[in-house]
Amino acid sequence: MTTMHPETRLDRRYSDETATATDWEDAEARLTAAELFWITTVRPDGRPHVTPLPAVWSDGALHFCTGPEERKARNLAENPHVVLTTGTNTWNEGYDLVVEGEATRVTDDARLRELAAAWEAKYGDFWHFEVREGYFHHGAGHAAVYSVAPRTVFGFGKGEPFSQTRWRFA
Repeated sequence: MTTMHPETRLDRRYSDETATATDWEDAEARLTAAELFWITTVRPDGRPHVTPLPAVWSDGALHFCTGPEERKARNLAENPHVVLTTGTNTWNEGYDLVVEGEATRVTDDARLRELAAAWEAKYGDFWHFEVREGYFHHGAGHAAVYSVAPRTVFGFGKGEPFSQTRWRFA
């Protein structure tokens, strides 16, 4: 994990009296372990587009891939602002994370090979990618890879005590 030192703040308005801010290291561990994320992009007409996908936390950023003709890739070509969320779908237990940032294409083959190895280590053989010409290749298809360095992350502790922590990055 990359050592990052964001500004951390517990939002008392949405937290129980006994709640404390969650350490960034704990949030980063949760981002590393999470298997499924929901990504929100913005269509050219301003409507949101939301879809699930796997992602890998590496070197202080979330990374995901998508086919160049998929809706999210076409949206990112017009507007790089994204939100990625992960957590649990329960009300009274678990922890949810919301990552806000800008998606940037990763095209360096050496970096893509590192990320391909991270995907396979996390998700298994099904997610084996070959790397060439700035893309992941899998079977007959290929995918662009994006990196999202967080600008702001929100963490929501559910159950006793309920909490809301915000991390802001320079």
